[in-house]
Formats: sequence, C-alpha cells, structure tokens
Amino acid sequence: MNNFRFCPQCATPLEWLALPEDGGPKERLRCTGCAWTHWNNPTPVLAGIVQYRGQILLARNAAWSGRRFALITGFMEAGETPESGISREIAEETNLAVSALSLVGVYDFQRMNQVIIAYHAVADGEVRLSPELAEYKLYKPEDVICWPAGTGYAVADWQRRQGIEPRFMDWAERERLNID
Repeated sequence: MNNFRFCPQCATPLEWLALPEDGGPKERLRCTGCAWTHWNNPTPVLAGIVQYRGQILLARNAAWSGRRFALITGFMEAGETPESGISREIAEETNLAVSALSLVGVYDFQRMNQVIIAYHAVADGEVRLSPELAEYKLYKPEDVICWPAGTGYAVADWQRRQGIEPRFMDWAERERLNID
C-alpha cells in the first residue's frame, strides 16, 4: 500500500534503505537528498457493531460493487478519542445517537495497513443514511454471519461474549459476495 515514489519535501526519488533504528536496522523508503523517511505506519480505523433496537445494523457503502454489508467504520480524526470518533462516525453515517459503548478489541488489518479499533455501540433514533451509504439491513445478533477478514473477527468476538457461537462464511461464499 505504498504510493510514495518521490520525497514530499524535496522531490528526490525515494530509495529503500536500511538504517539503524531502535531494535536494529530497518529498511524503509528514504530520501537521499534531505533524509526524509516514509514511516508507513498503520492508520487507525474505528468500527462499530451497532445494536439498534435489539438488532445489528450492517450497511452497504455506496461505492461498493455488489451487495456487501459491513459494520459502520471510519477514520479517527486528530484530536478525538476512539470512543468519540466511533460515536461521531455512527451519527454521521446513520443519524443514530450512541447511548452505550464498549470496546470489543483491536484488530490487525495488514492488507489495508490499518489497525481496527472495534466497539459495540447501542444506538437509537431515526435511521437516515449519509450519501456514503446506499442501504442498511438489520439482523438478529445470532443471524450475523462473520467474514474471515478485517472487522469480521470483531463481530465474532462480540458474538462469543453474547453466548453466540460465531459462524463464518466460507471463502467461496466470501468471493461470491465480494466481501473484504
């Protein structure tokens, strides 16, 4: 997921160079002109397992092909806590107000160079989707089938805490539905 080819400070082509860092040499894209380093650290992404009137709300992003439904997610903004960030994302994308929030877990999503911070959110109000979302569906907690990647692992962990044995879609089903 690296799009950097030139230094953003001096426009010199970047090179893969191993330089000493804490813990030993580390190869990173670096500028030989001004010593700028592309750290390529993971981006924090917030995810909400939104419980709305006893059911789980999954939404389909308007930009996605197919009919994939997923958790409410978004990037954490500078200056906000993860808790305020996921509450903001839920309100922005669904118009729902969060009344209770609990951390489900933190999940590695290397394919997108992200760290997912997942919450269970109890929310209420009148659902009005942002233009970013095309539609939503409500599921009984036990009827949500987990996807074997990204936020699907958070859903499985949350289900286990509810006494529900998670079910994962198989890879053929995942590819048929084009789910990440």
